Amino acid sequence: MFYYRTQGFNGYAVKYSPFFDNRLACAASANFGLVGNGRLYILGLTPGGIVGEKWFDTQDGLFDLSWSEIHENQLVVASGDGSVKLFDVMVKDSFPIQNWQEHQREVFSVSWNLVDKNTFCSSSWDGTVRIWSPIHPTSLLTLPTNSCTYSSSFSPHSAHLVSCVSSDSFLRIFDLRIPQATPLPPGPTQPVPRLPPAKPVIQIHVPGNAELLTHDWNKYRPEVIATGGVDRMVRVFDTRGATGSGVANSGMSAGLGGAKVVSELRGHEYAIRKVCWSPHWAGVLMSGGYDMSVRIWEDGCGSGMGTGGLGVMGLKGEMSGGGGRLLGVMDKHTEFVAGLDWCLFGGEGWAASTGWDEGVWVWDANQIVAGMRRR
Repeated sequence: MFYYRTQGFNGYAVKYSPFFDNRLACAASANFGLVGNGRLYILGLTPGGIVGEKWFDTQDGLFDLSWSEIHENQLVVASGDGSVKLFDVMVKDSFPIQNWQEHQREVFSVSWNLVDKNTFCSSSWDGTVRIWSPIHPTSLLTLPTNSCTYSSSFSPHSAHLVSCVSSDSFLRIFDLRIPQATPLPPGPTQPVPRLPPAKPVIQIHVPGNAELLTHDWNKYRPEVIATGGVDRMVRVFDTRGATGSGVANSGMSAGLGGAKVVSELRGHEYAIRKVCWSPHWAGVLMSGGYDMSVRIWEDGCGSGMGTGGLGVMGLKGEMSGGGGRLLGVMDKHTEFVAGLDWCLFGGEGWAASTGWDEGVWVWDANQIVAGMRRR
């Protein structure tokens, strides 16, 4: 394991570079993101550990980041002042090269389009998801959810599908090819244009009415999405056949909208802050949360590493009670875990995590799984 301390700043997100196997970035905030500055760290992986190569200070806290898919030295961050900022690692000064100020409240997530590569999305507590281009001075499109939206993401399989999860317990998927309604005209008591109701192509209400804080698309199965939130459970959805609005059944059967919960992964003691599917194993994902742990799971759909229900490297895991298996627990963090990412390069299974303990850890998931088996 490798460790780096973000002294004075609490980690919210960590991401590996899609271009370099020895570079990652961390978005952090002072005072746990409640008040104060933010800092974007550019970190380098060396044989001797993690070194800080550069950092950018911001006037407000940073909650998420995403590396550009078209420029190896650029990345975008989500800020607590409602702005979205684009930084270039090679620029000598510490100012962003682009700054967009359209969200009305904290921006909590950003995600680059992995297919088209020329656009990215952001979501905010103001109840909107916005689509951007790094070369355009304003947003290209606004998708209203009318609810505090914690996480948004482009599908890794389609340039046109954008998903998000919100405080109203809904998982929504928008198709950007469908024309969006224009803003409604100002009302007699509302001097600014009103956003029309959201019209996602798929809208799934997750059982329990708990806030959804995170989600991620499976990298191998285009129809599969995992969610996590306040109810401490990771749910894996199969969205095939889902149309319009529906309620997913917690009994893992088809819901009213045609969506299906194929796995419920139980084990976290508090809210789940981040879920992340592996880029190497179709049935493996990790989750981190407020219980200060990172948990590695196999979703139970028979597509993890190994055969016969075995987990990563052919190791048996503990049944989670919802169809999947807990393969291992990384417990080095001493505060809330907020950010997770898998490395695309090198040996399969390397991951990074960050949290409110001012720490960034880089570790091998295979060792975590093997260590759990020996206990």
